Amino acid sequence: MSDIMADQISLFRAQITNRKFDDETLRILDSVLVAKDLRSLLEVQLQLKEFLRCESLRIIREIIEKAVDQKLLIIDFLVRAFALSGDVESCLALRYEALVMREMKSSSNPWLHVSYGEWFTFAEHCLDNRFYTIAIKASEKALSCIQMETVIQPLTNDHIEVEQFIKKIKRLNNVAVTSAASQSVQAQAAAYLKKKTLGLKRNTSPIIKEKALSASTLFRCGIRKRNKRKLQAHCSLLKSPALNVEVYSTLVHSFVL
Repeated sequence: MSDIMADQISLFRAQITNRKFDDETLRILDSVLVAKDLRSLLEVQLQLKEFLRCESLRIIREIIEKAVDQKLLIIDFLVRAFALSGDVESCLALRYEALVMREMKSSSNPWLHVSYGEWFTFAEHCLDNRFYTIAIKASEKALSCIQMETVIQPLTNDHIEVEQFIKKIKRLNNVAVTSAASQSVQAQAAAYLKKKTLGLKRNTSPIIKEKALSASTLFRCGIRKRNKRKLQAHCSLLKSPALNVEVYSTLVHSFVL
């Protein structure tokens, strides 16, 4: 990592630490992510993702008491920062939180109303990135919004267009439901295969261990018997006056394991 890049990262961290949620901070982040090679880019992205995730949790806790419009501005900044850093999961999670917040506050603040088009676009992005469960929720929100809007304001000449959009939302919902079910089946299959593999290892390992221990034991017993015979043969040499105690001791230590 170059010194210039390290300085830019330090500057971006300082901006976030000082709670500078503006375009200048995002421009610094963008400049940091202009790496000369893929390896450097991935390294920097990982470093910034971890930093942003930790800081975003602190920031969310800090803004609890702020007004809704201030909260939304800060969340929007974090969404853009996560998008630049390549953290799609965090980006979509915060977008969902912002949409839910707007929906909850829209009864007293009509300008916060979330349209069915916004929910549908968000559902598409979730589906494209394989967040199927959230895509299902978002598409259901889109259907609920469009049905509520048609109750409040009956369909006019553009009713055909609205009906087509409803079909489009339902198709997306069906794809998300099917994909989520498929993902669940794949996860269950993977878990089953892993469990089966571990079971086979547990069943076979005792046999292998027993065989290894048996072979080792037999080998060592064979050596002991052989050395015992040699020791007995040498002990007979004690009858010879030429053999002293020191030689005998040496023989014992040579053959006994």
